[in-house]
Amino acid sequence: MTAKIKRVFPGGNTADGFFSYYDYMIEQKDAKHIFCIKGGPGVGKSSMMKNIGSEMLRLGYDVEYHHCSSDNNSIDGIVIPALKVAMVDATANSIKW
Repeated sequence: MTAKIKRVFPGGNTADGFFSYYDYMIEQKDAKHIFCIKGGPGVGKSSMMKNIGSEMLRLGYDVEYHHCSSDNNSIDGIVIPALKVAMVDATANSIKW
């Protein structure tokens, strides 16, 4: 069985302002690990999450890519549901936990 990729935009810039579903990426009480990474623009947070996601797919795990609402090439987080693990960009103005 081939691992599946799920791509979502958990936040949206709408006419009524920013709307967020980030709280629903993974239930904190059910998660085994939530890795929060921080860093300035362009330091490689998204690239690192993309690389980890690719490796998890290669190992046969389904991966959720949570894309940034203002830049669809940027990743705000990944979730590996079977492992109950998430990695999120915890830099200011990103995900609010």
